[in-house]
Amino acid sequence: MSEPLAVAALSLALASALPGALPRRFERAAERISALLMIAGAACGLLAGFLALAPGAASSPLELPWSIPAGRIAIEVDALSAVFLIQISLIAALGSVYGLEYWSQRAHPGSGSRLRAAYGVVTAGMLLVVIARNGVLFLIGWELMALAAFVALTAEHEKPAVRSAGYIYLLATRTGTLGLYAMFALLLAASGTLDFDGWAGALRSGTANGVFLLALLGFGLKAGIVPLHVWLPSAHAAAPSHVSALMSGVLIKMGIYGLVRITSLCDAPPVWWGEALLGLGVISAVLGVALALGQHDLKRLLAYHSVENIGIICLGLGVALIGRSSGRPSLIVLGMAGALLHTWNHGLFKALLFLSAGSVLHATGTREIDRLGGLRRRMPATALAFLVGAVAICGLPPLNGLISELLVYLGLFRTAVGATASSWPYGALAATALALVGGLAIACFTKVFGAVFLGSPRSPDGASAHESGRAMLVPMGVLALLCAAIGLGAPLLAPVLDAAVGIWAAETPLTSLAELAPLRTVALVNGGLVALCALLALWLGARVRGAQPTLPTWDCGFAPPAPRAQYTASSFADLLLRSLTWILYPVREAPEPGGLFPRAGRFQSHLPDTVLDRAVLPTAALASRALARLRPIQQGSVHLYLLYILATVVALLVWR
Repeated sequence: MSEPLAVAALSLALASALPGALPRRFERAAERISALLMIAGAACGLLAGFLALAPGAASSPLELPWSIPAGRIAIEVDALSAVFLIQISLIAALGSVYGLEYWSQRAHPGSGSRLRAAYGVVTAGMLLVVIARNGVLFLIGWELMALAAFVALTAEHEKPAVRSAGYIYLLATRTGTLGLYAMFALLLAASGTLDFDGWAGALRSGTANGVFLLALLGFGLKAGIVPLHVWLPSAHAAAPSHVSALMSGVLIKMGIYGLVRITSLCDAPPVWWGEALLGLGVISAVLGVALALGQHDLKRLLAYHSVENIGIICLGLGVALIGRSSGRPSLIVLGMAGALLHTWNHGLFKALLFLSAGSVLHATGTREIDRLGGLRRRMPATALAFLVGAVAICGLPPLNGLISELLVYLGLFRTAVGATASSWPYGALAATALALVGGLAIACFTKVFGAVFLGSPRSPDGASAHESGRAMLVPMGVLALLCAAIGLGAPLLAPVLDAAVGIWAAETPLTSLAELAPLRTVALVNGGLVALCALLALWLGARVRGAQPTLPTWDCGFAPPAPRAQYTASSFADLLLRSLTWILYPVREAPEPGGLFPRAGRFQSHLPDTVLDRAVLPTAALASRALARLRPIQQGSVHLYLLYILATVVALLVWR
């Protein structure tokens, strides 16, 4: 039953791209029809996912012959696919509603219809990726997703920064796709088929390590694992905010899905697979949150937190792989359940944060944190939504981020205690790093919320802000409620996660998640905390209802300070950044005043990306200069080119 619904969801998502072709006089109706088609498709996708996760559910694969060599139309929705199917459907639908106001056709006549079409194709491509069971079909979905995402994120292609972000993304995604082509070619050579079901034997042979490394390249580039994250910050910052929510919430998770699906086919992975993912997870989490601390652009800051959370997901996946290698079912359950639940949770709270940031951008016209301030009074609903997302992403009670991070912590503790001699240091180091990441995340979002929503406006941009409309606030409210619901209803998710973990480790007898993690206790504590906060809010509200004094506070005779005297986000984070200079290389411009009448100067700071700006771009520039020296051999003469060919043939004959 789930498979026809999944196909219907995919078809409706593709159909949502078509109304943009209607004449301009129907533009208002076209964008509403597009959103309705996306919502209908999401309803089918959600229903398909929930049916696949129901107790005792069994998949019914759809299989049809195909004339493409090694290709076959093979579609299946199992519990593992359902986890991602639900997330794609939910966030895509909420983003399409949000876009009705945020990126309306009337306000963006040049790009509105193109963006809606790309949005629908991106969603359809992701749906095809998670339900495909043949390599050719998978790659078709992957290409649809990757290329349509380029069109969506470059909606404002007239801006140089957006074009640059688009080109970096395109180069990264082409490189990743080449890695996947090589991986599938290796699997075809080893197994003789591109059907997923026929690969288990190939992964027991000597090709397993090569497949894993190529999967890590191809899927790691999509997920944004450090050092393969170079495209992610600029792309998320340049894209329209509901596209950023879709990309961060679900598109980068297609890389996680690919890694999970490929590793599920190997019943005895080498232990170094898990250790490698633990190491990459630590690097991604620490570097991601450290780079986020120094950002001045609100959306770019959130993008680096995506890198951080992908690192946390990799920690869970690494624990599960170590458990499978060492025959420890408890590690498999805690690690994989933590990774999958954090995939869900990150999709919810990161989509909420990007939509909230889009609301701020829509109201003020700027993403520069130090130009904002005082927005809580002017945008109370947006401020509350952002606060919920910030608490959730920091892993604080009573919201959902706490639950998935707790599972990862428990898996890391068990890895450090009683593991093999080679693995226990990884677990101990990763647990320590995860604690560090949590503290830095709290500091970062304290900085952001204080600078953007508290205090007084630092510029006219913040002073003229206004609250967003219902089309933008309703999706944010739904995501905020879901963040709270998972935090309070964590025990209800245990059977769902057990079903998904059972697909990943199909041949291993597993313990129930409810027996390994105190989900019921955590949910009760979260519920008590919510009740306490509600009572405190009622008590404070009752006290504030009385008459308040209108006299100003005694200021010791000083004039009221100007808004510029407030702490900026940069000054708040400066001490932490100085302590992290061993992995960061901040650039500061502080002109020294000189002479009797010095010129006006301005302090500026910038935090370049450690990998992209310090390694990739300088290396590319050096290679470009080196290759430029070969240009003289291109004379435009056919006779000369024929001579080159002859010389090459002669050299090959001599070499043979």
